[in-house]
Amino acid sequence: MMSPVVVGVDDSEESLRAVEWAAGEAERRRRPLQILHAFIWPLLGVPLGPAPGAPPEGGLRHAAERVLATALDRARAVAPDIEVTTSLPETEAATALVHDSHQAELLVVGSRGLGEIGGLLLGSVGARLATEAACPVVVVRGPFTPHGPVVVGIADHDESEALLTFAFAYATRTANTVTLAHVGAEGSAGPGRTVLPEHLLDRWQERYPAVTVVQESLTGHPGKALMQASSEASLLVVGSHHRHELSALVHGSVSQAVLHHATCPVAIIRVQD
Repeated sequence: MMSPVVVGVDDSEESLRAVEWAAGEAERRRRPLQILHAFIWPLLGVPLGPAPGAPPEGGLRHAAERVLATALDRARAVAPDIEVTTSLPETEAATALVHDSHQAELLVVGSRGLGEIGGLLLGSVGARLATEAACPVVVVRGPFTPHGPVVVGIADHDESEALLTFAFAYATRTANTVTLAHVGAEGSAGPGRTVLPEHLLDRWQERYPAVTVVQESLTGHPGKALMQASSEASLLVVGSHHRHELSALVHGSVSQAVLHHATCPVAIIRVQD
């Protein structure tokens, strides 16, 4: 069985945009799509059916099933030919998605609630997935455009293999360019600095000859500079070193900064420490 693209949904428009992005990516990858809605209410011991005298289609379980049905319709409108399944695990969202990440090719979520520091400290779904998921994670922020460069934030070319593999493959599927952006410590990027040495760049060009590559040196705070560089991007690809979201927050992780403020979908790729 092929590993699916898994997308987590709730009742927000942000999550439905994530479903649209995930369905398109599943179609491009020729993978099945799994739509997941976490159903935590049974764990809290609350009634799941309609209240006495209420319409039979009422109640929490029927509401959860409607969330999945709406997401399924949105996915089929984008990619009618892919295989789509739905799941309603009885647990909270981040736990369910981290669990499924071990069998998934890609996890996708919307950005709802990610702008609040309180949500990050208490375990917001996107922030937790960025540090704990076993596969790449894409957080879809706001309306997205399929056209625009794929921007890759690279701090050290020795750690860039996983990021570049993801970015070049995505750019090939979407016929977009790749912008390699150096995101070293503040003030370390100078004019004319290249992100990759010429011999490494040549290797990637040979592997992906249809992709046009641009190299860009960033100045100023890495997170802010990277967000500015990706303002018109179709996707921003960054690495995550931290295994725990609180550690990432304390250490000023660039991936967490762009996760909360970028204006395009953000792909978080685990980089080994």
